[in-house]
Amino acid sequence: MTDAIALNTPIQAHGETLTELTLRRPTAKEARAIKALPYKIDADQAVSLDLDVAAKYISACAQIPPSSVDQLDLADLNTLAWQVAGFFMVPASKTSAA
Repeated sequence: MTDAIALNTPIQAHGETLTELTLRRPTAKEARAIKALPYKIDADQAVSLDLDVAAKYISACAQIPPSSVDQLDLADLNTLAWQVAGFFMVPASKTSAA
């Protein structure tokens, strides 16, 4: 689980105003259900986000509905999407030791 990530712009979820989100690591079951990684590796080895896929992981990992993800400020969406992508690049044992 990550530390709480402060949002630049609050969002509504479950009838509450949220000013921060905490992301948990996605499960293998969730990754199989979503059927895609939240990032792409281009031919030149550059990594880029797939925001549609990242939004699905944000919804699952922050336990907020997709409609709440749609309310995110672009800077918040970018921060959260890279956080989600990071879960796929570092083993859980290394993130929990930090």
